[in-house]
Amino acid sequence: MSSKQDATRTRVLQLGAGPTALSCLDALVERFHVVGLVRACRSEEGEREATIRRAREVGVPVLQDDSLEALETSIDKLTPECVVVSSHGRILPPRLLEKSRFINVHYAPLPKYRGRANVNWAIINSEPYAGITIHTISPGLDAGNILYQEIIEVSEGDDVASLYDRLNSIQRNQIAGVVQDHLNGYEGVSQDERQATYGCTRVPDDGEIDWSRPAIEIQRLVRALVPPFPGAFTYFQGRRLLIWRAEAVVDPPRYDGRVPGRVVAYSRKTGTVDVLAGEGVVRLYDVQRATGKREPAAHVVTSVRETLGLRTSELLARIEQLERLLAERPTAAC
Repeated sequence: MSSKQDATRTRVLQLGAGPTALSCLDALVERFHVVGLVRACRSEEGEREATIRRAREVGVPVLQDDSLEALETSIDKLTPECVVVSSHGRILPPRLLEKSRFINVHYAPLPKYRGRANVNWAIINSEPYAGITIHTISPGLDAGNILYQEIIEVSEGDDVASLYDRLNSIQRNQIAGVVQDHLNGYEGVSQDERQATYGCTRVPDDGEIDWSRPAIEIQRLVRALVPPFPGAFTYFQGRRLLIWRAEAVVDPPRYDGRVPGRVVAYSRKTGTVDVLAGEGVVRLYDVQRATGKREPAAHVVTSVRETLGLRTSELLARIEQLERLLAERPTAAC
């Protein structure tokens, strides 16, 4: 890839961060003059991020203020013929949309799953399909005409990383051509508002495992939150424990006496730990303590007397311990 762009080509501005941005940038710089990449980049860690590095390599200016005011100023200054949005978290106001053509890349089969965390939700909800939709932007959440859409199957073996890899590959192959078609006059197909559904924002604490749920649901939650996402987690001995790989055990032993979260088996040989769910058994493979590294589950959990999850008795014990410590502290003289 050339380190310099051809300034005679159509001017395009890219907006967005996250795991979709790099494949979008790679595709756009091959066909267009990308006049800027708008995304927050205020730390050394941000400067090491792959999309930022690629932008520097190919001569795309990185615009580090992604506020609406700064974006409006950038569009006025750079005069792009199209703004391509890939993984951006804000709804763009009408006054901004009047300044250029806007195209959004949304990893869901619109009008289904408008909103956030759609690939994660597809796995969590056991959807048979995920998708990518490239659409014009109009006022509203993921509204606008569909310019391109492709659907992919989701299997029980997929995790969020494997789905992003497949969807990023589709974006890489299609986005530049779709942008060009739109610039040439193609307006796309309107969405059926009656079919619209939504996915709400997910935050890291939403990854807590509820051991009363069926084992297959817990497996899906773990697969939905692997890197680059923060991970599904539980609590072990009162401390957070990330679960990076887990599977619902096929044909597990039947437990008529069942405590969800209770460890029922562990193997030093395989490094696995079996945990009761509300229905079935979950086998843990790779875990990580808050201050540690990723390691086999049986290196951390070594007893069938242990129960995973935050228990009321543990919380009360910690409160009692803190009360004793406070009571033992000397009273400061007045």
